[in-house]
Amino acid sequence: MKNLITDENILQVLRGYNRWWEIGEVPEDFAKPVKRFAYYDAKQSFEHTTIRRHVILTGPRRVGKSTILYQTIQEVLELGVQSKNILYVSFDHPILKVSDIDRILKIFINNIAIDEGVHLFLDEIQYAQDWNGWLKTIYDNNPSYRVMATGSASPVLSEKMPESGVGRWVQIRIPTLSFYEYLELRGIENPKIDENIRPTALSELSHKELVGLMGSLQPLERHFHRYLLIGGFPEIAQSDDLSYAQRIIREDIVDKALKRDMVSLFNVRHIDELERIFLYLCMTTGNIVEVSTISNNMDITRPTVLKYLHFLELANLIYTGYPVDMAGKKLKAKPKVYLADAAIRNAVLLQGEEVLQDPEQMGMIVESAVYKHISTFCYNFNPKIGYYRDSSSQKEIDIVVMMPNSKILIEIKYRENPKIKESEAIVDWSKKDKLASASLLVTKNAGDYGLLDHAPIMRIPAFAFLYLLGHAEKTRFRKPQ
Repeated sequence: MKNLITDENILQVLRGYNRWWEIGEVPEDFAKPVKRFAYYDAKQSFEHTTIRRHVILTGPRRVGKSTILYQTIQEVLELGVQSKNILYVSFDHPILKVSDIDRILKIFINNIAIDEGVHLFLDEIQYAQDWNGWLKTIYDNNPSYRVMATGSASPVLSEKMPESGVGRWVQIRIPTLSFYEYLELRGIENPKIDENIRPTALSELSHKELVGLMGSLQPLERHFHRYLLIGGFPEIAQSDDLSYAQRIIREDIVDKALKRDMVSLFNVRHIDELERIFLYLCMTTGNIVEVSTISNNMDITRPTVLKYLHFLELANLIYTGYPVDMAGKKLKAKPKVYLADAAIRNAVLLQGEEVLQDPEQMGMIVESAVYKHISTFCYNFNPKIGYYRDSSSQKEIDIVVMMPNSKILIEIKYRENPKIKESEAIVDWSKKDKLASASLLVTKNAGDYGLLDHAPIMRIPAFAFLYLLGHAEKTRFRKPQ
């Protein structure tokens, strides 16, 4: 096959991708005006003047990795880099996929590039042969080159890191849109709130300040359920057609990940087994996964179940949270599994707006959304995020964030008139654990907020909590310099 592909064939494909060689800018349809928080993470590493690293963006399909590449290309052009020194390659293209990276680069250097200041943008790099060895060579031998790449399949990327990537490239995870980013993308006006507001420190506000804050956030509540149904995939999030959006999620994100990526990259042969496991996870998102239960009910060996769970997580379709040790006891490592985006569940199970009226299912969906937001918010701090369950009483705290010198305890009760008993685990731990810097009860309705009378636990509506997490993420941690 390689012998049938000429240099001219490759150059023709490259010209089609790299329109800026002729027009000097990225076409507007590619470099979207709204920039994700992850864009600024990538920008910081890509442009760092003293610590040089290749940047690899990982995340699910349709999450906007390619858009970040194009936005970065546009910024590089605006900074004065010659347009013909910028190369974009998509290894999803059949001709480029079977062409050696070295050959593609030589064709570019010999026919297009002007000087040594080359900027390379490589999409879906996991499909390229020996990509890690090639990136190592580029890093070691071409110090003037800047490289940014994307990959939908983290397993391949992660496995290669110890071999070649340490000290040469950095991975940046691109999650689906947060609720804050979703509103921004949809053009919903942001309420005017103090940029120093921290969602885990609302107890420091006076009653008047808290009432004012929640009043300013209340108009956002009506957008929250739509966010949970449509989801956080940028292109799909702009649609108002729920059934079509769910079809795209099933076909372009879930099916391609399960039936294409898993087969070509990880040699998964029994796709039906993988699909059944994923369907089960969709039905039970936010619950503790019993591997033996899946194995027995589906007649799939336990090692295979464990392997598939690992693949699904590293393929960015699920998150896993393990029990955390809060009392000095050894806990059995049974994970909770959360979908990478709440809308995946609705799309796979063919559920429309009727799910909004089901308190049990909405509790699962909202807990998955909260876990994803917490995981994304804390990504750069590398805490331990999981759940707590007492082995004797079986009392549980839904989500626990373990920092070196503090803990955040979160309980989700997404229902009308939620009650929290004195005997519940979060009440007990919020009173006696001096490291519990914040204890939160995530509620449903806009008016259900404020400190509990019988425990130092702050009630906060789910939509407000997730919005404030995004607000803090943008204004305090990932604000462009």
